[in-house]
Amino acid sequence: MTTRGIGSIAGSPSLGRRGLDKLGPAWEGIRRFSKRKPLGAMGGALMLFLILVAIFANVLAPYDPYETNPTEFRYAPPGGAYLLGGDDVGRDVLSRIIFGTRLALHVGIVSVVLGAIIGGALGISSAYVGGAFDLLVQRVIDAMMAFPGLVLALAIMAVLGSSVNNVIAALVIVFVPGITRILRSQGLSIKEMDYVLAARAMGCSSARIMLRHILPNCMASLIVLSTITLGWAIIVEASLSFLGAGVPADMPSWGGMLSGAAQKLIQVAPWLIFFPGLAIALAVFSVNLLGDALRDVLDPRLRGTGSG
Repeated sequence: MTTRGIGSIAGSPSLGRRGLDKLGPAWEGIRRFSKRKPLGAMGGALMLFLILVAIFANVLAPYDPYETNPTEFRYAPPGGAYLLGGDDVGRDVLSRIIFGTRLALHVGIVSVVLGAIIGGALGISSAYVGGAFDLLVQRVIDAMMAFPGLVLALAIMAVLGSSVNNVIAALVIVFVPGITRILRSQGLSIKEMDYVLAARAMGCSSARIMLRHILPNCMASLIVLSTITLGWAIIVEASLSFLGAGVPADMPSWGGMLSGAAQKLIQVAPWLIFFPGLAIALAVFSVNLLGDALRDVLDPRLRGTGSG
């Protein structure tokens, strides 16, 4: 009798159902999002895979990404001990791509989060305060947006020097103007809404109105903008490393791997270009798919449009 009870509990189909039900609205939201936007769900799954690779890079990488073995594995073709081949000094390409995933996502996510915080604060406060403060902020933003993003990032890196933190700082400076401009336009329309005027009439402080009434209504745009900006952050980081102005040359970076391979090895060792390039393409592709789907779902003007 006891055995039958244990077996019925272990094999009960309702137990797994109850476990899923505990996830509540989050699981239901993911399920509906996947049904409505399958391409966006695929992008989210790819992004989750890359995040897991970055988190568990130490476990997944078969070799030390800095370990060199020029005698045995210099320009080793894919297969054998080095699954994706070896580079010009005998380092494992697969291990460097795995650790490059950690670097790309670290730089991209941190820079986008900081840019969203700073740009969102500047945009909302500029819209709500107005006057001389708004004029000053917007003129500074106009001056920054006069420079192409990559050129501005290169100029900043030329001054700061090569390091991961400097790359993040450069990307934050590049991202802030666009985020500020978009959040300001959102804030200008929201601050004239009746609930904001009512809060002001009730004596709520400016900080409370901006944090409790304006910011939550800008979050959908901020989330979509941050998601799409992440893909551009990955490209800019790879571009800076490719040009030798990003992270130090010995660090495993997708752009740095392309820089070392593209100059003279396209015919000798084409895998040194193909695999890092494929990693960049997959990362940006997944972010763009997810960002487009989130835009369609969160923007009420676009709801119901498109099947992907």
